[in-house]
Amino acid sequence: MTDRLGTLYLVPAPLDFHCESQVSLAWVLPLHTMQVAAGLSHWVCENAKSARALLKRIDAHHPLSTALQAQNMLELPREVHKKGDHATAWDAKALLQAAMQGHDIGLLSEAGMPAVADPGASLVRAAHDLGMPVVPLVGPCALVLALAASGLNGQSFAFVGYVAQDTAQRSAQLMALEKLALQSGQTQIVIETPYRNAAIMSALLATLKDNTRLAVCSGLTLPQMHIQSLRVSDWKRLNPNLDKHIPVVFAFGP
Repeated sequence: MTDRLGTLYLVPAPLDFHCESQVSLAWVLPLHTMQVAAGLSHWVCENAKSARALLKRIDAHHPLSTALQAQNMLELPREVHKKGDHATAWDAKALLQAAMQGHDIGLLSEAGMPAVADPGASLVRAAHDLGMPVVPLVGPCALVLALAASGLNGQSFAFVGYVAQDTAQRSAQLMALEKLALQSGQTQIVIETPYRNAAIMSALLATLKDNTRLAVCSGLTLPQMHIQSLRVSDWKRLNPNLDKHIPVVFAFGP
């Protein structure tokens, strides 16, 4: 270990991962974020292929200091993707060896801010335990964008993540979350894999009370972005049909 520890940079990615069209990076990433990312040569990421694809896009705006082929890429364990950081016992410090030798490292998820609704928290925690500086860079975070645009309570909110896929379990979970929201005023935020957008929307409309407010925020930051916040009774009259290819954030509360 050198006297100087490297810095762990949390590098946000655009929200167009797996979407049919890509947004211009200049719309969603400040120049400083791209400059820092372009200066890094060591990365921890969800997927090396998608990380290299993003660096190629950044290179078009701000030249990389290290050639794409020479970038050092380490992937987070697959178990962390499936079960989450806090449910998986693994030594995240092993992925910080380059930082312990003085190199700055970037943490990158496939979309949005790493370690928020994405894996990476274990790496951040390990960096803190080792005394490394941790610097979050500015960029898109779907949960915050959706909450701000929802008209729901932004002073108290909870990100629930994915709800159960089993119909009965999902209904019970949504009813419990709605009860909490109505009693406390706390906004509840859930997400789903895009191809299940229609299923979760149907479950929300079938389960939530008519007077509960539901915000549906799809394609955030993308040209086809659509955000609508209505009472459940109004949603039922609209009979919405959500695109199965576009990421959606759902938020509900009083």
